[in-house]
This record gives sequence, C-alpha cells and structure tokens, in this order.
Amino acid sequence: VNITAVVGACLEGLVAGNGPDREGVAAADGTWAPGGDSDADPAVLVNELDFPSDHYAIRAQLRQRGVDPDEKLRVVPSRDGRTIDPRDVEAALAAHDDVGIVWMPTALYRSGQLFDVERIAAAAHEAGAYAGFDAAHSAGAVPHEFDEAGVDFAVWCTYKYLNAGPGSIGALYVAERHHGLTPALAGWWGHEKETQFEMNMTYTPADSAGAWQIGTPPLLAAAPLEGSVELLREAGIGRLREKSLALTDFLIALVDDRLPEVSVGTPREHDARGGHVALEHPDAERLSEALKDRGVVVDFRPPNVVRVCPAAPYTSFADVLEVVDEVEAILESGAHEAYATNEGGVT
Repeated sequence: VNITAVVGACLEGLVAGNGPDREGVAAADGTWAPGGDSDADPAVLVNELDFPSDHYAIRAQLRQRGVDPDEKLRVVPSRDGRTIDPRDVEAALAAHDDVGIVWMPTALYRSGQLFDVERIAAAAHEAGAYAGFDAAHSAGAVPHEFDEAGVDFAVWCTYKYLNAGPGSIGALYVAERHHGLTPALAGWWGHEKETQFEMNMTYTPADSAGAWQIGTPPLLAAAPLEGSVELLREAGIGRLREKSLALTDFLIALVDDRLPEVSVGTPREHDARGGHVALEHPDAERLSEALKDRGVVVDFRPPNVVRVCPAAPYTSFADVLEVVDEVEAILESGAHEAYATNEGGVT
C-alpha cells in the first residue's frame, strides 16, 4: 500500500504496523535524546486539548524512563477551550529549555482545528527539540508534506479518512535524517531487510523507517487499504481537500442561517480547519442520539460537541443539507429530550 502522496513522504520514511498509540511509543521510546549538552531528562510538550490517549502513552514513557510525568510533561493551555494558539506553543518552548520532544496533533480531535505543522516543527527545531505529530484526524483529508515541513516523526490511524475500517492498522513516518538509528523497541521485523531471514543474534536496524517496525504486521487488518487508498489516489488528495472545504463551508453557512441554538466550534479559516465541524449545543449528547436514530451518523464528544464529518469521497451537498434539516426538526420538536444522557460517555 503506497500512501506517500497522502502525507508527502518518501516511501522509505513510511511503515505500517500496529495502532497509532503503539507506533507513537515505538517512535518516542528512548530513541531521541534532547539536543545540546544538557544531561537533564528531556521534557515533552503537549497541549491540553490533545486526544487523551496521546497523554497516556507519553506519561507511560516518561515513567518508564524514571521521570515524573508531572514534572516533565509540559502542557500548552487553550485560550478558549476549542483551539490552541501556535504562539502559545512557541511561548512554552521559550519558557522551558528542557523540552526534547514537541508532540502535537495535526488537527484537534474535538474542534477540528488544523495546526500549522511547518510552523510548529520550525519552533521545535529552533528550541533544540524534535517535532512529532499525531495525524489521525487529518491524514487522508488534508494534504500533508511531512518531508518538506521538517517533521521528525508522525503517527496516524487508517480507519478514519483513509477508510480502512475499524481495527485497521496504524502508520508511522520517520524523517530520512533519522534513518539508521537504533530504536529502543527492537524486533525482528525492524531488522535490516537484506539480512532479516539470516536470523542473526545481533540486531542490525533497517536503514529506513522500517527499523521502527517490531513484529509482523497484521496483514488482514492492512488489506482494506489496498482498495481505499487506491480510490483516494485516483481522486487526488488536493481535489478531496477542495471538496471537503466546500462541504464544511456549506455546513457552517447553513448552521449560521438556520440553527440559532447551535454554535460552530471549528475555525472558519480554511488553513485552520480540518475535515470535520464541531457543532456545539447544551444537549449535544441527546441530539447526537436522536440524529443516529434518524440515520445520520455523527458522534458526541463531551461536554457539548456533535462532530459532523462530511467525508469528501462519498458525501454530497444534499447529504449536508439533510443533516441540517434533521437537526432543525429535532430541536424544533424537542425530540432529543426523550433520550437519556450517559455521563462520561461518547457516541
């Protein structure tokens, strides 16, 4: 499966394997030390709106190194509870000289804010840190150029915009300048490919991102990508992005015009918007359940967000109009009030 065009990377810089959490652990686990001559344990810079699993994995890695996560996990705050200002990332780097890895999403999972990957990578490098990204909420919907942007490593899943379905594999990008390093987590599948089946007891890492592979990839979980990625390549990631923006523009305009009780929590600027729109409503959870019972596939994210994702390959403008029609009908009739809430749950 060739997904080089999706993320703007050379083939040697990409591998498929397990889920994005494990791939992120493989990339970050002891492979890179902080820049400069400091002997201090490196800190990791994240943000308060990250997908929680990223924090779980990073905290586990810090503990494994004997480092207190409460001391070495630097968290960039949000000014509005929806987005992260890149100036605050830069300010955090200026305030903390021990950051070894900047770990950010390419797009926020709740609000859909799209990050300026190149700007954040440049800020990380200027501070002597590596730039890593979780691209789960943009890969396949937004064109990326990881090689050109200066990204050091990135991980993402393939069951969202890459359409490979639940349980499909994750993917890992490692910049070419890091090829040849020996990962802290080594396995036979990451061995130098030319001598892999000689079964030597001495580990020789592959001179590519393949070094970060550990065990044999789950082929059945990878199989759907053969079809889904080919369709994306035929359509072209640039054309898909154009349609995605047109669909979300249309959705936002309809919400503004027809749904006074609903707020849009996603940035309106094209360069700051990913592939989905966060609709905010006090009864978002019950609204999402009512929509699902009417055949509209959305999801709820606490505390007040209904995520609507008009996926470009197969969603029409008529579909978007139907979603807004259904939301309007539900709110006007109060139909959502018949549904119970599940505290702490998602849909």
